[in-house]
Amino acid sequence: MRVYLVYPDPRWGERKHLKERTSLFPPLGLLQVAGLTPPDVEVKLTDEAVEDVDVDYEADLVGISFNTASAIRAFEIAREFKKRGVKVVMGGAHPTMMPEECVQYADSVVIGEAECSWPQLLKDVRMGKLEKFYRCNGFPSLENLPFPRRDLLNPKKYAVFWTLQTTRGCPYNCDFCSVTRFFGRTYRTRPVRDVIKEIEEMDSKFIVFVDDNILGDPRYAKELFKELIPLRKLWLAQGSLNATKDEELIKLAARAGCRGLFIGFESISEECLREVGKRHNIVEEYRRAIRRLHAFGISIIGAFIFGFDNDDKDVFKRTVEFVYRERIDLPQFSILTPLPGTTLYERFEREGRILSRDWSKYTGNHCVFYPKNMSPEELEAGLRWAYKEANSFLHLVRRSLCFSKRLPVSILLNYYFHKVVGEWLNKR
Repeated sequence: MRVYLVYPDPRWGERKHLKERTSLFPPLGLLQVAGLTPPDVEVKLTDEAVEDVDVDYEADLVGISFNTASAIRAFEIAREFKKRGVKVVMGGAHPTMMPEECVQYADSVVIGEAECSWPQLLKDVRMGKLEKFYRCNGFPSLENLPFPRRDLLNPKKYAVFWTLQTTRGCPYNCDFCSVTRFFGRTYRTRPVRDVIKEIEEMDSKFIVFVDDNILGDPRYAKELFKELIPLRKLWLAQGSLNATKDEELIKLAARAGCRGLFIGFESISEECLREVGKRHNIVEEYRRAIRRLHAFGISIIGAFIFGFDNDDKDVFKRTVEFVYRERIDLPQFSILTPLPGTTLYERFEREGRILSRDWSKYTGNHCVFYPKNMSPEELEAGLRWAYKEANSFLHLVRRSLCFSKRLPVSILLNYYFHKVVGEWLNKR
């Protein structure tokens, strides 16, 4: 039996002509699916961000995993294989939120986490009785999970190849985020011994944890960080701002090799944060949190969103000034996006404010809804201005020339930022 796993690239149309294509991270979810596949099944995996999909590959089953921005491209790939008589199954964030839409293009849709359904689905394929939908009953245990099949991809194609996950879910429920809906408002952790064993097999000093919130359970995080210290790895992760108040936790993270945290600030306005249910972020605590992380040599990748109902046309300037003043090591700006399955999507749909359901625009770089205090065009122009300003030589130099342990990471992050943002701005 041959299974072909595919991760679509929403930018494939504009990047397919490039001789050398690279990506930031490999598709860890599909690598995990490959790890769940029995050894008597032949597995091929293509990440379209770095290589073309082989539509002539003679597979018995094609599995396509994707988020909302990649949905249209995923549907195109599915059509190609179905024309050749190949069975197609879809899974991931978008199929979980929009199963009825996706099943129009596939023979089957996996709803939720693959551990519940993938082994049974493969058995059903062999017996010729593939079900239309496969749903999780409850939530799978994270104990003794098979390791991702990293051997299926070329490490040289990625800026950071060695990624892993220690937790699933998030203890919070922000209106714009689909994580909580996908994982059923749970926050689950892998046994620390399993995580350490996986890291010990990684042939790299630098790794990235792709958890949605590695600090979500401080007790678990402290246990993990203590076990990481002897391994002498350097790493980046994502965590919630309020957890940085625990100085013991942050000190342990730094000792364990943390050199950067992706933090969702989202807004510098309390009204905007309350509007989308992110009450655990307190604006007046931002400065202390930033100072605390920097004091321990931890760089900050700060995420900010434009387009809340309480945002006005001055929000772009105020936010860039905040990034500059507080020395955020690397800013990430995006437009508020009502992803299917989120509370925000449901609210905007009730209010008749969805402007477009062209899923390829659901990247955070396009306005797909009607804002309150500016036009969609003004919101997109503001995003471009913020990125152009933050990508200026003065801002890049000031962010990069940080202190001690943060210096190498800051330079690396800002180099990548300059390259990617520069390419994006030049297309406008």
